[in-house]
Amino acid sequence: MWYVSTRGIAPRVNFEGALFSGYAPDGGLFMPEELPQLDRKTLCQWSTLSYPGLVKELCALFIGSELIPKDELNDLIDRAFSRFRHREVVHLSRLRNGLNVLELWHGVTYAFKDLSLSCTAQFLQYFLEKREKHVTVVVGTSGDTGSAAIESVQGAKNMDIIVLLPKGHCTKIQELQMTTVLKENVHVFGVEGNSDELDEPIKTVFADVAFVKKHNLMSLNSINWSRVLVQMAHHFFAYFQCMPSLDTHPLPLVEVVVPTGAAGNLAAGYIAQKIGLPVRLVVAVNGNDIIHRTVQQGDFSLSEAVKSTLASAMDIQVPYNMERVFWLLSGSDSQVTRALMEQFERTQSVNLPKELHSKHSPVLPCPCLCSQVPGSCPGCWPDP
Repeated sequence: MWYVSTRGIAPRVNFEGALFSGYAPDGGLFMPEELPQLDRKTLCQWSTLSYPGLVKELCALFIGSELIPKDELNDLIDRAFSRFRHREVVHLSRLRNGLNVLELWHGVTYAFKDLSLSCTAQFLQYFLEKREKHVTVVVGTSGDTGSAAIESVQGAKNMDIIVLLPKGHCTKIQELQMTTVLKENVHVFGVEGNSDELDEPIKTVFADVAFVKKHNLMSLNSINWSRVLVQMAHHFFAYFQCMPSLDTHPLPLVEVVVPTGAAGNLAAGYIAQKIGLPVRLVVAVNGNDIIHRTVQQGDFSLSEAVKSTLASAMDIQVPYNMERVFWLLSGSDSQVTRALMEQFERTQSVNLPKELHSKHSPVLPCPCLCSQVPGSCPGCWPDP
């Protein structure tokens, strides 16, 4: 399978190229050139699989056996999930009135990003050992990405990781998870500013193709396609657990509420929908509500400042994976996507064109948005 940039200028690459690139050289994000379509028969076959089994099928579909043979791919994924605390890796808890909670927190750092990063690290190790190469991973974090990325690569001989930690903007436990790792390949720096502000120099670095190539740099933020790929399994597993029988025609919809910051899991859910999974996505945000405004009003613009909340990993104003959503909404039109994103980078404000925003959106805004988490909504604790 080939991958192209959402901005249409960079050359296409295979999965290995997308894995090691992070941002495309033209500033875009890599997406599959063509999305496969899953028929009912495939969905029925997948419906009985475990969470790791679904990750294996999805990765095989989007990576290709010519790059990683199926048996080796399965071994890498088994190794990735070997340290998770729950025997199912991911578990669906059933509540009342048809409500369910998908438990994505059984990894080492208790962040849902342990799932995608543990697999991505295994894929990196596979190619690095095969090519006898070394890379330096650069990560900006609002908390959970940094600790999960460090956990996934600490001690690796062919990888160094540099994590930029925004001082005062992470939870204490996440800060300790990052700053107490003593492995020689882990380098953590406290920086001024919030996570959006530290993303800017990282993007500037990756725009310098010669510098990136000279120093073998890559990113493990959710701009990395591999993370989005693995996160698609969250949505498939949730659907099959909620719908044990697929005998009805058409297949019933399942509504999936996605708390989001940078929109990586949201993009994964939309891609899952595009390839045939009958889900309806509801985006849930905190007071940093750029995605909510985009979905409801077509207003993709920055607020005056990032609002600090108890959900610090969601305190993001620049949800870079929305570029993938725009690309899909536009029918894979890289010219439209590039114009939107370049305008946003210049002015920090974009009104989506009517022909894009008026399309049937795959994402519904959550009807109850908390400006603080926990907030003042019914059932929430009061703000501290």
